[in-house]
Amino acid sequence: MRAYLHREDFQQFWEYRSAAWAGKFLDQWCGRLMRSRLGPLKKVARSLRRHRPLLLNWFRAKGTISAGIVEGFNNKAKLTMRKAYGFREFETIELALYHQLGNLSEPESTHRFC
Repeated sequence: MRAYLHREDFQQFWEYRSAAWAGKFLDQWCGRLMRSRLGPLKKVARSLRRHRPLLLNWFRAKGTISAGIVEGFNNKAKLTMRKAYGFREFETIELALYHQLGNLSEPESTHRFC
């Protein structure tokens, strides 16, 4: 129950408009987690402290950051891996991903077809 309440309390973080106030809230919230006797929550607090500058970038960008491009790339990667089903070597799948996501040109065929 305590873990659930801590998680619910963290939702307030996204309501701030200023990076400074959000950072202060994040520091206080992580401090409360570190004082709790819940091991997994302490691990979350350490991770959030490590990524603090990246989290605060969202406030500096005024909430204009969209994850749409990342989701599109993830979708393309999943589709390519689905098409590559049955390949035996990881390098083959990796090459297919490079070609699909990097828009690499196809190599010229070593054979000539008349």
